[in-house]
Amino acid sequence: DVGFGKTEVALRAAFKAAAAGQQVAVLSPTTILASQHFATFSRRLQGFPLRLGLLSRFRSPKELRATVASLKEGTLDIVVGTHRLLSRDVEFKRLGLLVIDEEQRFGVAQKERLKALRSSVHVLAMSATPVPRTLHFSLSGLRDMSLIETAPLNRRPVRTYVMEEDPALIREAVMAELKRDGQVFFVHHRVKDIEKVAERLRALVPEAHVAVAHGQMLKGDLEQVMEQFVARVHDVLVATTIIESGLDIPSVNTIIVNHAEDFGLSQLYQLRGRVGRSSVQAYCYLFYPKHRVLPEVAEKRLAAIEEFTELGAGFKVAMRDLEIRGVGNILGPQQHGNVAAVGFDLYCHLLNEAVARLKGEDVAADRTPLLNLDQDAYIPQAYIADERERLDWYKRLSAVDDHAALNELEGELKDRYGEAPRPLRSLLEVVAVRVWARHLGLKEVTQKGGQLVLRFWEDRVPKPEFAPAMLRAYGAKVRFLPGPPPGVVFQVAAGQGPTLLKSLLPSVERYAILSSRELTHPG
Repeated sequence: DVGFGKTEVALRAAFKAAAAGQQVAVLSPTTILASQHFATFSRRLQGFPLRLGLLSRFRSPKELRATVASLKEGTLDIVVGTHRLLSRDVEFKRLGLLVIDEEQRFGVAQKERLKALRSSVHVLAMSATPVPRTLHFSLSGLRDMSLIETAPLNRRPVRTYVMEEDPALIREAVMAELKRDGQVFFVHHRVKDIEKVAERLRALVPEAHVAVAHGQMLKGDLEQVMEQFVARVHDVLVATTIIESGLDIPSVNTIIVNHAEDFGLSQLYQLRGRVGRSSVQAYCYLFYPKHRVLPEVAEKRLAAIEEFTELGAGFKVAMRDLEIRGVGNILGPQQHGNVAAVGFDLYCHLLNEAVARLKGEDVAADRTPLLNLDQDAYIPQAYIADERERLDWYKRLSAVDDHAALNELEGELKDRYGEAPRPLRSLLEVVAVRVWARHLGLKEVTQKGGQLVLRFWEDRVPKPEFAPAMLRAYGAKVRFLPGPPPGVVFQVAAGQGPTLLKSLLPSVERYAILSSRELTHPG
């Protein structure tokens, strides 16, 4: 998560690889972040016989040429760089580790270009909010994933406010931060009118010293402004999203985002992560224009960022982003989308099947039985009021594959919410029927009025002794359907579907599997 120590992990991994004689490349999305990383790595690795280099526009052409030559010769151990690392003239003699910081800021083509540098390179991608495509790679087992879940000592959640633009509140927020000797980020989404925004802010808060930073500034000017801001010459920095990634300035503990509706969910989360990097309480204000009707997706994004304020919420934000935008294209460059056409569960199922086939693994056929039962089976809202909690329980029940797990969930429901009402008891019975049916090899369980129809999968035909045993046990209440696939019909009283099936299916299993001499009447 933001401020949880990803850079520390990268630094130690880089040191380990370099000490083993391999070259390390650290890719950063912005010039400012690359310079910060270079300074951190240089300070921490001082005293070790390792050579470090920086590839960014803050370096002169002569310095860049020398760094590129050293990488090719193998005399440079660790290089920190921006997209300049992706240039065709950059070659490594023995690249062993590639670290991609703020992975969400890079496109698929850029990441593939880096992997093409050497087939055996190890890749460490770091992000508080990975793009949906990368997150899904991890969830589906195509990438290994590690989570740092413990926040640094004395860290506090950032208090977040989403509201209509209010000049009086902006002044109040800036002044409150200045009174406690802090600094402020003011984020604006466009370069063309950022100077006008800065002028309005200067007029609104004349007590503050306001500076401007954006990516189109001359490199010397941008470097100077950032150095002055870190040195606390300026109180407020009006900037574009160049401050979004990885910047670590503990004295900044208020961030104001103008036109927040125009930013992506992970962008908003990353921007909020620029504050609250010490034990001081931090504040984030997300403003949208007055009297503007927001698009539905923008409303969802702002609602999510306001909802996920606890420490370590980055993974949840990334998951919500995946839900809102879709998981992307595994073989193409799209990093989101493609799910709406088939639905998320089916997409994941198809993808996992395709991956297993490509790996040469046996793909097990989906043996989930089709249940058509005349029964009201659901979790009542009065029993579990919170919608997300109810959805979570539906998911947990749908994943049950044995009776022990079902009994455990049933006990947990009773313990947490009390005795189960009738619709929930019906739902639990339906889940029990599904578990039995899958175990028995039934393709379909259907209730039609006073009849229960069971059909087997084609390759799970019961033994020859099955039919006479069932006739002896149930007499005229049972008849058999010709295949394929073969089936059995039971006459039942109306409304007895799942309840009867819970007792009936174990008997069916017994008769289908045991030999005829061991059969007895079910009693």
